[in-house]
Order: sequence, then structure tokens, then C-alpha cells
Amino acid sequence: MFFSKLMPHDGNFFVLFNQHADQIVSASESFLKFIEFYNDETLRAPYSEAVNKAEYAADEVVKEVHRRLHKTFITPIDRDQLFSLINTMDDVADLIQNSVEAMHLYNVKQMTGEMLRMAEICNQCCSRLRNAVSMLKDISSPEVAKSALKTCDEIDRLESDADRLLSTAITKLFRDDIEVRELIKLQRIYELLEEVTDRCEDVANLVEGIVLENS
Repeated sequence: MFFSKLMPHDGNFFVLFNQHADQIVSASESFLKFIEFYNDETLRAPYSEAVNKAEYAADEVVKEVHRRLHKTFITPIDRDQLFSLINTMDDVADLIQNSVEAMHLYNVKQMTGEMLRMAEICNQCCSRLRNAVSMLKDISSPEVAKSALKTCDEIDRLESDADRLLSTAITKLFRDDIEVRELIKLQRIYELLEEVTDRCEDVANLVEGIVLENS
């Protein structure tokens, strides 16, 4: 007992998680603008760079979380939960950046209404992800815990909306008169965006588990 008191405690993990969530939202907001202004290369370029900067900043937070996990003896919640949460959050940032890179790589010629709507859903998911993560430090409060679970449910509903939109968008691709290579490109972009919402749902599930175990 005496020895454990001498070991490092806490590590300010909740602060780091909030910082990472801020970068996720920054990336998703910039990505939405990237989609909106895609047809104007001079306008879309700054938003592409903003996504890259946010993803890099998020990676730096992940490194710091891993460093502190190795140095902190007593953590505020289960160590494995912390590790899983930050890594899954980072998947969200990575997928947003991957979507931008895929559009450049595939030289996508056009944006679609479904793609814009998908990007909007991604941004909504990321915003709620940040809200859910920000409540973790106070989940001992029944009201905060309840609010966190409600936010997780909202993310689940948005992910279901993205699933339905993906199905609709792909069906439309095959019905419209679109050149085959462009069809394949757009389908992959749709799938990447839906993956963003999938990972947000994964984060929501982890947050829900943490809340239920620790509130």
C-alpha cells in the first residue's frame, strides 16, 4: 500500500482524450468544407491541409497517452480501456485523412449529394463523440453518466443513418449512367465515409462500457 502511494497516479488522461477529440472534430469540420468546395481546387486545398494537420496533432496526443500509460501506476479507469479508447479514437482521425487522400489518389471528378450528406453525418458523429468523451471525467455523477449514455445512443442512430445512406448511394451509382472507373472510385469513398461513422460507434460503445462499469 505504501509503495503504491509513491507511484505516479492519474496522468491527466482525460485532458489528453479531450485534446484528441478536439482534433477529430477539427478534421471532420475541415473535411466537410473540403467536400463543399471540392470543385474549386484553390479553395479545397487549405481544407485538405487542415485535415492533415489535425490528424498529425491527434497522432501526437496518442503518443503522449501511450507514454503516460507506461509511466503511470494508477490510472483513473482501467488501463486497457484507456488504451482501447485512444486507439479507436485515432482510427476516426486516420479514416478522415484516408478519405481525403483517396479522393486525391483516385482523382475523383465529382462530388455527389450523398457524399456531402455522408460528410455531414460524419461531422455530427465526431461532434457527439467529443461530447461523450468530455463527460468521462465526471461519470461518477448520475446525471453526467445518463447524459453520456444518451450521447452514445445518438451516435448509434447517426451510424444507422450512414448505413442506410450508403446503401441508397451505391444503389443510385449502379442505376445512373456513370463511367465504370468513376463508379468504383465513388463507391470506395462512400465506404470510407461510412467507416468513419462505424469507428465513431466503436468509440461510443467503449464510452458506454466505461460509464456502465465506473458510474
